[in-house]
Amino acid sequence: MNIGYDMYRTLGISGEVYAYGEAVAEMLQSRFTEIDATAEYNQLKVLKGMQDQQVSEACLLGTTGYGYNDLGRDTLERVYASVFHTQDALVRPQITCGTHALALALMSNLRPGDELLSPVGKPYDTLEEVIGIRPSRGSLAEYGVSYAQVDLLPDGGFDYDNIRRAIGERTRLVTIQRSKGYQTRPTLSVARIGELIAFIKGIKPDVICMVDNCYGEFVETVEPSDVGADMVVGSLIKNPGGGLAPIGGYIAGRRDCVENAAYRLTSPGLGKEVGASLGTLKDFYQGFFLAPTVTAGALKGAIFAANIYEGLGYKVVPDGRQSRHDIIQAVTFGSPEGVIAFCQGIQAAAPVDSHVTPEPWDMPGYDAQVIMAAGAFVSGSSIELSADGPIKPPYAVYFQGGLTWQHAKFGILRSLQSLVDKGLVKTEDVAKAREKLKKSLS
Repeated sequence: MNIGYDMYRTLGISGEVYAYGEAVAEMLQSRFTEIDATAEYNQLKVLKGMQDQQVSEACLLGTTGYGYNDLGRDTLERVYASVFHTQDALVRPQITCGTHALALALMSNLRPGDELLSPVGKPYDTLEEVIGIRPSRGSLAEYGVSYAQVDLLPDGGFDYDNIRRAIGERTRLVTIQRSKGYQTRPTLSVARIGELIAFIKGIKPDVICMVDNCYGEFVETVEPSDVGADMVVGSLIKNPGGGLAPIGGYIAGRRDCVENAAYRLTSPGLGKEVGASLGTLKDFYQGFFLAPTVTAGALKGAIFAANIYEGLGYKVVPDGRQSRHDIIQAVTFGSPEGVIAFCQGIQAAAPVDSHVTPEPWDMPGYDAQVIMAAGAFVSGSSIELSADGPIKPPYAVYFQGGLTWQHAKFGILRSLQSLVDKGLVKTEDVAKAREKLKKSLS
């Protein structure tokens, strides 16, 4: 052991779990160098956006009341548009979460009689009630918007033949979910999203293509808006908030789409002109500035998790070698006990509420009990170390976040320690996985 283990030991990590983690981390150094290069590019991209829009100290102050002439708010939206290479952006604390941002983009750009199409299968659980797949008050279905869905092929590819058939006269907007949600399908790369958009636009050029960009910002050097997306949508308590944004969401894209969203968020006739920033601007700016490096740390943690659990025989998506297009790592345990033990380990690794033991509960918007581990400085922030999963087959957990690589690393080791302590993983199996790894590298 070395001096580093002393601190891990005081935090409950056994020698065998620590040694296995060190072997995996050493194996990943070349991949981590590539991630750092992406972070450097994106850091400079954000810096250029801020400099081009002449961010000043006055931009950090904010407004109250109506928020008329809010210099910082308006400049921040130009920064987002500059970084995402779009005509306009809406970045507001009044957007409460990622689901709200997506609902806002959909409800403002669809009208009664239109059809919404998802060519990538079922959307994230909380959008089911927004769309009306599960009946809910105020859904798009209640306003006469229909919904069509084309599932991905068994190999994760796009079903182009059925997508072509699904696009009709009433198809007004196509929603493309970049990340996997509570599914074990591959996350979509920006390049694949671009191919899908080009195919759709080739059939119907005027259709609006919206990308749910949650968990994907700054993972690559390009964003979906660089490959034809009319709108990219996300949450500020995920990647672009850098762990500092206390709330908020964004919509960046075509000017008319963003204006529609602004009128829906506030009121017809008011749009982007109102909406006080209420003291959030410094955190919004600084979080966005830090986002590329914070995202890089979370991405390293996801790759580390994949290799740790794959080495122990669990199914992981993506696997330990695949390219990465978001910060989420899925691990399938096949039992509720595995999901619960993992999440309890992540909670025990948190800086906030580490003494709390998470349990499954009936969370609003989901069709099964969900367990969530998130001892975060910002409640529910999933760019911070966090994990969650529905208590239903195939009993997979979804890990993401970590404001630093070092914390993400510890969180994964603590999750494994929780499984060992509960007898779900044997210490000798951890030792065998380490020895197997050493042999493969020699």
